[in-house]
Amino acid sequence: MAISDTMPPLWASSLRPLAARCSPAGSQVLGAENSLEFRTGPERQPTEAMRRSRRFAAMVLPALLGEMSEAAAVAESVLGVLTELVDVTARHRASVDLAGRISCDGAHVLLTVGEMDRPLPDPEVEPGLYLVHRLVDDIGQYRGDEAGYVTWASVPAPSKIR
Repeated sequence: MAISDTMPPLWASSLRPLAARCSPAGSQVLGAENSLEFRTGPERQPTEAMRRSRRFAAMVLPALLGEMSEAAAVAESVLGVLTELVDVTARHRASVDLAGRISCDGAHVLLTVGEMDRPLPDPEVEPGLYLVHRLVDDIGQYRGDEAGYVTWASVPAPSKIR
């Protein structure tokens, strides 16, 4: 048994209640946000990486989104985008692990998934990206630490508290 077998394959960090994030004191803290990070190892095939990432995100998104209005609809959009980005990234993986982060500032949910060994393909090549482009405000890529491409996408999220 390897050390990685005894540790959870996915984990969460930096969760703060939505009320704290939306309060005047919370908004004065630069860079303060709720975030989740996950990582899947090289032994995971793309379908398993998608399934595990989606299951993990579905479990922790309610805590991330808190009492945000439309939380269920936002979570559904985030899960759809995350699933497609993990699928494409896992099939074109440039790094050993597939790493991702889900962050929320109250107005948007920012997803980052990396690293790919190529730029993000067009939706004509990867039809699932049509869904991604429909659900996000913006999408792009930057060079990651391991010389691959990290894909980011911004999903709109209403900031009203129920």
